[in-house]
Amino acid sequence: MPKTYTQAPLPFMGQKRRWNTEFKTAIRQRFGDCHTFVDLFGGSGLLSHFTHAVRPDAQVIFNDYDDYSKRLRAIPVTNQILAELRQVLDGYPKLKRIDEPYRSRVLEVIERHDRQGFVDYITLSASIVFSARYVTSLDELRKDTLYNTPRHSDYDAAGYLDGLTVVRKDYRRLFAEYKDRPGVCFLIDPPYLSTQATTYTGYWKLRDYLDVLHTLHDTNYFYFTSEKSSILELCEWLDAEYQTGNPFKGATRIDNATHLNYAAGFVDIMLYKHQDQQERRDAA
Repeated sequence: MPKTYTQAPLPFMGQKRRWNTEFKTAIRQRFGDCHTFVDLFGGSGLLSHFTHAVRPDAQVIFNDYDDYSKRLRAIPVTNQILAELRQVLDGYPKLKRIDEPYRSRVLEVIERHDRQGFVDYITLSASIVFSARYVTSLDELRKDTLYNTPRHSDYDAAGYLDGLTVVRKDYRRLFAEYKDRPGVCFLIDPPYLSTQATTYTGYWKLRDYLDVLHTLHDTNYFYFTSEKSSILELCEWLDAEYQTGNPFKGATRIDNATHLNYAAGFVDIMLYKHQDQQERRDAA
């Protein structure tokens, strides 16, 4: 049996591991007549992986928006770098700041691999940068404080993308290719507001976020957001004041509250809607 991952094999901020159960349940119960699932903002590919696990008979298109597959291909090199770093830091106190001369030795290892080719700095960050922080380049790493938080086992992504159709396109172009085909469901997990998007130039602003709502009109969809975005309240208000139509009307909403500690937390939101089922309910 192929391995089913419950989280992405490499670190990725915003991966949807907490939606494993609810997402798969909704796919089974409400979208059995859909035979194509298009993951417009693929991220770590975890939603696509979940979908293929539940519906191996369907075509699942993973839009590798963040070039995650490049990081997967680099796993052998990443494991080699981490093995060398374990040797350099052997005996060094765990979870402590890396001071000289060990800091220079760590940077020397990474600089050597950087000269030889691609280095997955995001994955390395999990072992040498403070928790939940990521760097994306050698220059950023040189400026950061390093910590000895080593991973003790190798990374492995065997079979993770098996069965998926992997593309890398502007989400608008990909949506246009499939929006008029029958039996299609879109998986829509756009970048959060005011965050850097690696494939699209600059920061995602409100207009960028609102443009994504065009993918919700007359389509089957899963849409992911958080309470911080206020996008749901905005659509409700615009519909009430200006009768613009609320693309989330009739969608099923599930909240997922996560507590970071006793005083902090956040709420992720998943909405899904099967257009044909909704039209039958409205007609009744």
